[in-house]
Amino acid sequence: MVTEWLGFAADELLVYYCWRKETDMRVALSADAEVSADGAVVTKAAVRAAERLGVSNRSLSRILGLSEASISRMGSGAYTLAPRDKSFELALLFVRSFRALDASVAGDDSAARRWLESDNAALGRPPVHLMQSIPGLVSVVDYLDSLRAIV
Repeated sequence: MVTEWLGFAADELLVYYCWRKETDMRVALSADAEVSADGAVVTKAAVRAAERLGVSNRSLSRILGLSEASISRMGSGAYTLAPRDKSFELALLFVRSFRALDASVAGDDSAARRWLESDNAALGRPPVHLMQSIPGLVSVVDYLDSLRAIV
């Protein structure tokens, strides 16, 4: 049983999401979750995932569609993603890509960093470059999901 993920205790994870097709993302919130808490959890998860993957503030700003200053404020806790914003949805996808990659490399952060920065024949470019556009981020998530689905 997972008791901790990206520094969050299992009972702190208030946001659960499921992905259905490229254009149909649903965010289901636990009954007692407050909107501001959801934004804080996703913000913190995105920042921690970026740190573990070695993704720069510049790259993360392009992935989430925010300014570098906003990303810096996210890291200091001065800026929180709002659940109704597109950047929140992109952060969910980014965290999802981190989780899938982390599972694929058995928690080896250096292997995950190498994978992100290396050319990928199936994707056509290094995944970290693709992730800086919405279609590219979706492609990387789909690719990682397909790796996990192989039995």
